[in-house]
Amino acid sequence: MKLLIREVDLEIRLRDLASLLNPQWQVKATNHLESDLWLKEIQKVDAMISMDWVHPGVTCDRLKLIQLPGAGLDGIDFTTIPSQTSVCNVFEHEIPIAEYVMAAILQSVIKLPQMDKNLRKNNWTGSHLFGPTHGELHGKTIGILGYGNIGKEVAKRAMPFGLKIIGCGPRKPLSGVKPNVFYPLDRLNEMLKTSDFLLISAPLTSETENLISKSQLKKMKASSIIINIARGPIVDEEALYVACKERIIGGAVIDTWYQYPKTDKVDTPPSRFDFGQLDNVIMSPHASAWTDALVRRRTKFIAENLNRLIQNKQLRNIVK
Repeated sequence: MKLLIREVDLEIRLRDLASLLNPQWQVKATNHLESDLWLKEIQKVDAMISMDWVHPGVTCDRLKLIQLPGAGLDGIDFTTIPSQTSVCNVFEHEIPIAEYVMAAILQSVIKLPQMDKNLRKNNWTGSHLFGPTHGELHGKTIGILGYGNIGKEVAKRAMPFGLKIIGCGPRKPLSGVKPNVFYPLDRLNEMLKTSDFLLISAPLTSETENLISKSQLKKMKASSIIINIARGPIVDEEALYVACKERIIGGAVIDTWYQYPKTDKVDTPPSRFDFGQLDNVIMSPHASAWTDALVRRRTKFIAENLNRLIQNKQLRNIVK
């Protein structure tokens, strides 16, 4: 059995994969930038690991599994998947993302780094001696757009802080942490009006692209903070920039972006707009889930799925 994987994934995402695979697997690692070589190899393998699939223009009669090394399905053109091919994704990112979200929320009300910066200059602003006061989470409301695995993990951590949880999505949750209130998507605006924090944790689809637009942002509180750990384009890029710059909302914590490096060029700007000049925006480079523990859990899951394929067992996380 032959497995095709991109060199960059084997080096970074799945560096321990080979040691967990059944000996029957032969792993071929290819530079994904060499498209001709990738197309040549894809015709000869039983499985591949990739976040992307578009019609390759060649027949892939042997291909039985496209295993995503992550959760997002927006890079997969399901209309061109070979009929005999299964597609599976992998999660395991709920824990670190939930921790990131709580850190972002706490930072937005306490502003500990700014206090530290001030006091290093003998500036006691924010102390009980001079003020002003900082905020606290207790009694505030977090609206979670996309109440799935990530949303539930965030809710689990947010409730002990005294936060009210509002969930919003296409389906009411049947398991896990229940929100205090749940709205279907057609009642999104009701959630926006009452949320002090808006967490974007929905998948990017044709229905969710630009779901949070200029009109939605204007319905939010002037103090509200948007936290996007899902996909950048769920929130309209220009509208978000203007809303933060003009203080229509309180600000944003942005981990998922609108532009990404296409090669190893690390100085790619994340947006057409200069969010970095706004003091009410916190930026991170799509890093909320990226921990050593995540890499280990995902590698183990993917290896188990590939071994299941060899053993003719039911695959896990089948999305096609």
